[in-house]
Amino acid sequence: MATQQHSFANPAPAGLGALAMACFTFYAMFTGKVSHDALPLLACWLVGGAICQLTCGLIELKDHNISGGNVFLFFGAFFMATAALGCATKYGLLKAGLPFDTKIEGWAWCASAAWLTLMTPSYLKSTKALFWAVALIDVALWSIVIIDLQLGNKAIFAPIVAWTLLIAGCIGLYLAAAITINTVFERSIFPVPAPHVLPTASVKLQTAAE
Repeated sequence: MATQQHSFANPAPAGLGALAMACFTFYAMFTGKVSHDALPLLACWLVGGAICQLTCGLIELKDHNISGGNVFLFFGAFFMATAALGCATKYGLLKAGLPFDTKIEGWAWCASAAWLTLMTPSYLKSTKALFWAVALIDVALWSIVIIDLQLGNKAIFAPIVAWTLLIAGCIGLYLAAAITINTVFERSIFPVPAPHVLPTASVKLQTAAE
């Protein structure tokens, strides 16, 4: 991973842990392992995840990490805080027997998926694992767009959402452990794949060594 100087301790493990929690719970929802009656409790957990993600994003931006900081803020605001409000709202409407149109969420996720997809190339300079985690979330978000806008069969796209998020969550957990353990013990105990594109400083160092 690219070396990042932090004025605080690196907040990424907390942000990645929160992301994993959201991915695992969304996996449970999209695979039908839990019912819609889980929505209020899911909303509570997503609020906690939003606190982690928003805090992490602000610290990363303070440390001039433009990609990580903005993406953590995005996840905290929309993947978690807005999702929490949406879960609570939909549960209330369902219980009240009131109609609602989820297509508006499809349009919102369309812009969000496009934004994250455009941000993804910046992660080519991060570890390969993080790049592919973000790429998997891209696939999940576009699948949610298709479901909410009723452009495809939910039975086909819901498992895509579930499994891409589950794999991304597992990657997030591994990277959270790697960042923390490797930093504490000052050695590479958990191997972290190199970036697809080496940072400029690393390229210069490598060239000088050769």
